[in-house]
Amino acid sequence: MSGFRKFILRGNLVDLAVAVVIGTQFSNLVKQFVDSFISPLLALVGGQPDFTGLVLKVGKAKFTYGAFLTEALSFLISAAVVYFVIVLPVARLLQLFDRKNAETERECPECTMKIPLAARRCPECTAVIRPATERPQPAF
Repeated sequence: MSGFRKFILRGNLVDLAVAVVIGTQFSNLVKQFVDSFISPLLALVGGQPDFTGLVLKVGKAKFTYGAFLTEALSFLISAAVVYFVIVLPVARLLQLFDRKNAETERECPECTMKIPLAARRCPECTAVIRPATERPQPAF
């Protein structure tokens, strides 16, 4: 039992459980957003995307491929909403943060390691370098 208790109380298992719960709630949120806003907009343009009535009968077997098509379309719409409403804005926000990092660092001309703008010597290759704030003297 002590091994089982250690397994259950490990941090990564708790993190995984939290991720599953949050992921499920986020999935429900995205599905409700699509059902409440996106599907009605699509219904205005081309009708309600519902293919559940499509059935293929072969002998006594009944293949309800229409239900699958409806779910596949719902998945594609949800994925597009997540991408354009969440992924793209977050990626642009992260780019703004990266720009601020780029303003404080530069590459060493010798070894291409990231160094502070005002550095006079690279901590990796120990090359003597001119700080980025100094301008080179003209060679007349």
